[in-house]
Amino acid sequence: MNPKSNQKHIDDLYSAILTLKTKEECAEFFADLCTAIEVDTLAQRFEVAKMLREGHIYADIVVATGASTATISRVNRSINYGVGGYDIALSRLKENEAEQSDNE
Repeated sequence: MNPKSNQKHIDDLYSAILTLKTKEECAEFFADLCTAIEVDTLAQRFEVAKMLREGHIYADIVVATGASTATISRVNRSINYGVGGYDIALSRLKENEAEQSDNE
């Protein structure tokens, strides 16, 4: 696949994800798109990011998530030197949780 064609496919994937409206729709889409192991791996990385942001140490993250120290290090590098994707998602999750608790 040439790079321009591949970028179009990636853009199409992102656009498709943005059309999903519920957790159930996301679960169905990712179940069709990825293997169960791939979804688990993505979820594990996101949990590692959450725990790193909360200030947990590597040893605690290994125990809680089963992630290797190499995975934790890669996620940490992305948080510290990446483009901010984890920060956006984690901030919005925190905002959503605050809104939900305010509405209760």
